[in-house]
Amino acid sequence: MRTPKKSALRPTSRPADRRGDDEIWPRVTRELADDLAFDAPARDRAGKPPFDEVARLQEAGLPALLTPPGASGHGADWRAACAVIREISAADGSIGELLAHHHVLAWTARFLTGGEPPASRTSPHGSFEADTAREGRLLAGGVEPSRTGAEPGLTLTPAPGGHVLDGRRSFASGVSVADRLVVGARCTETGELLVVVVDPADPAVFTEAGAERVGQRLAGAGTVTFDQLPVDPRNVLGSLPRDEHDVAPFTTLAPLALRLLLVHVGLGIAEGALAEARDVSRATRAVPPRTGSRTGAPDEPFGGEDPYLLLSYGELATSAHAAAAVVERATDALARGLGAGRSLGVEERADIAVLVAAAEAVTSRAAVRITTRILELVDTTEPAEAPGGGPGFDRFWRNARALTARSSPAHRLRDIGDHYLHGTRPGLRLLA
Repeated sequence: MRTPKKSALRPTSRPADRRGDDEIWPRVTRELADDLAFDAPARDRAGKPPFDEVARLQEAGLPALLTPPGASGHGADWRAACAVIREISAADGSIGELLAHHHVLAWTARFLTGGEPPASRTSPHGSFEADTAREGRLLAGGVEPSRTGAEPGLTLTPAPGGHVLDGRRSFASGVSVADRLVVGARCTETGELLVVVVDPADPAVFTEAGAERVGQRLAGAGTVTFDQLPVDPRNVLGSLPRDEHDVAPFTTLAPLALRLLLVHVGLGIAEGALAEARDVSRATRAVPPRTGSRTGAPDEPFGGEDPYLLLSYGELATSAHAAAAVVERATDALARGLGAGRSLGVEERADIAVLVAAAEAVTSRAAVRITTRILELVDTTEPAEAPGGGPGFDRFWRNARALTARSSPAHRLRDIGDHYLHGTRPGLRLLA
């Protein structure tokens, strides 16, 4: 049975006022990542909506940080935001995904206006950014209409004093815990795609938690139904034409930004799994070896270490380093595109799309390979009564599988090959 979402279910706190202090954010992120990693296996097994996790994020000030640069004195640049999301993902991939969606949605107003900061905080764009940063609001939702055909989609009907929002839509992240939803809906009168921001605590908004997932269980996925929700004109962030080819190249960076942030999430998951496995392998060297394991004398090569274990870690670390190099190149390219604003050309946008596709293809394979191999390298039979209920290495594999299942490396490689061989531009889409 559907029930209205009430924001009062989550304890709230004002975001930490750390604006302008770039040096403190790496430490804040690291401390929060350590905190999330400590109880990650237990929280993953419980599978509860991430109200507590969001409270931790807001207390640390990350939702305010992950807004566009200059938003009410807050805001991180693109590279810094990617680094934050990647480090949080190494501790908890679900929370990293939640932050990835939040950050892209925080850019919505700028994607609609060519990248320029809002001229006034009293405008819909300026108010949206300023309120999101100042209050540390967590954003969720999605702008591009669902293409599955399984859902009727969202519609906005003109009404006295604004519009009325109706429809039902599923979202991959954040809707069960968000402070605001940013959604796209078709205007029944003009056919335009209007982008609006709404309060999920309104009685006309009903949220259903998503079905239990194999991985990314704490991302806050769910389905939202809007039942004649009034939308004030001040909450309409902008519109997009029906024809995708009429959309500015800068606006079409939005889905690329989301895809690349999710790549950072996947890479973070792989790096987190590898780091935790390394710690376990180091610790187990101090205890008597199990029966049947390779021991070796101190004068043997590698000081008695199992050379096959070293080989495995060498291969996995190299795989992670290679993926990171491709991801960093795509990250730099997208940062330049975001900085170009209205001057971004179609060819430059196509080049960015190819680099993002390459990062997706390389990282998705690396993440699944690394998290699968870790299960073979590390003993996962620790008793359930151990602190945290056991090591929980399976969560890395499940999270990587759930995250990468949404995009096929074969499709990305085909697009890259078509662009390389024929110069074909990857297909344009609207917003994330």
